[in-house]
Amino acid sequence: MPTSDNPPNLILQKIEALGRGTTRWVEGLGFGVTLLYEAVFWVVMGRRQKQPIRAVPIFSQMMEIGIEAIPIISILSLTIGMMLAIQGIDALEDFGAEHQVTIGVALSITREFAPLITGILVAGRSGSALAARLGTMTINNEVDALRVMGINPIRFLVVPNLIAMVIMVPALTLWSDLVGLFGAGLYIISDLGMTTGVYINQTTQYLDANDVLHGLGKSVAFGALITLVGVVNGSAVTGGAEGVGRVTTQSVVHSILAIILADLIIVFLLTR
Repeated sequence: MPTSDNPPNLILQKIEALGRGTTRWVEGLGFGVTLLYEAVFWVVMGRRQKQPIRAVPIFSQMMEIGIEAIPIISILSLTIGMMLAIQGIDALEDFGAEHQVTIGVALSITREFAPLITGILVAGRSGSALAARLGTMTINNEVDALRVMGINPIRFLVVPNLIAMVIMVPALTLWSDLVGLFGAGLYIISDLGMTTGVYINQTTQYLDANDVLHGLGKSVAFGALITLVGVVNGSAVTGGAEGVGRVTTQSVVHSILAIILADLIIVFLLTR
């Protein structure tokens, strides 16, 4: 008899786990939308509410998110640019069109690879740090202490990070564009015997402002997503130090997933 009860019980447990996971996902999505609304409210109305957004924490976050990430962004962008050039030349040699590799590399870097890689790197560096910091503050009741002192936690903790993210992620993406194109040019010039002037002329001929703005627009959305995901995960921490480690990992995974899904949606909508 016990064996006959096991399969139904197992199915019910799986359904219950799926339902709980779906509920948590919907709650997190709703919380993220609410956070974005309240953050925009404080940006617009903070001074009227006599709680203005101060510049010092914004610049501090901009330094941490953007300036300190330049070395790793540069190394990765240079490497990816050279790899795209290598793969592009190898694929186009079969058609005798290897000198047209510039167009593929230029469009791939500016429209796709630069914003995507920048977003993933920032999510791993700064998104996880934000989730860990908020998780620690939540466990230590520091967020509740801010409310007791009359300080809105979203204005004080979320808005500076959000503003810094939506400024610095596009800035890093633009830097990634330049470094990636430079890395690709190094290999193309050396392998195909192309002059630097010809490479620059081809790149500027094939690229226009819309291609660059396409990547920069996506990076703004990525910056907002990284912040919201980090705050949602950090605010939901339970279980002490172990819980902080768990939400930090979840923040990175969820941020990367959100970035890739948002990238897919944006590309689909903008290419219709």
